[in-house]
Amino acid sequence: MTAAPLAVGRSRRAPRPRGFTLIELLVSIFILGVLSALCYGTLSYVTKVRDAAAQSFERQRRLQLAIHQLVADFQQLDPRPVREPLGDSAQAAVRADRRTQELVALTRGGWPNPAGLPRGTLQRVSYTLENGSLFRSHTTVLDPTLANVPVRRELLTDVVAVQLRFMDFGRAWHEQWPPLVASGATNTVPLRTRPIAVEITLELRDAGRIVRLVEVPG
Repeated sequence: MTAAPLAVGRSRRAPRPRGFTLIELLVSIFILGVLSALCYGTLSYVTKVRDAAAQSFERQRRLQLAIHQLVADFQQLDPRPVREPLGDSAQAAVRADRRTQELVALTRGGWPNPAGLPRGTLQRVSYTLENGSLFRSHTTVLDPTLANVPVRRELLTDVVAVQLRFMDFGRAWHEQWPPLVASGATNTVPLRTRPIAVEITLELRDAGRIVRLVEVPG
């Protein structure tokens, strides 16, 4: 048998490379844009959640520190009165009077002295509420003069109100300390008298009302 002659002069062309059409490019760009928008939205949401969690954590930390400071001050009450900046009169060891700007002023013990300064361990501190912020102040000396400027520190913000009540030895509550013997009567309670318990009520814009009962030792 004779083999069929091969075709001469007919070369097989190599396949031409095929690129993307305009429609395919537009579709790809559209899909990439949708994915980018989804990724950006997810990242923005995660960032907001992270920032909100950080703010909430910082708020809770400051709230716990403020309550801890209040409780520690009342738990270390000392019966030592202090001298008035002017005159020879004295302030009670614990003084809470709504007629003054201070919420409470008290003498506390246990003031740490890591630097070994020539001073005692007693400290006179006071609390004030100003423009929704709770401040704690202390003097560098126990019996201050007008030249002694108190050291102030902001403990907590967004505070609506702070209420303090003091229990005497007869288990009666008072909103003022030292308590009055009777309405309009002269206060005859010794300046060294301390309450046996203190009720602290904080009203916050975000956390509502928080109540702590502190037992005063001694």
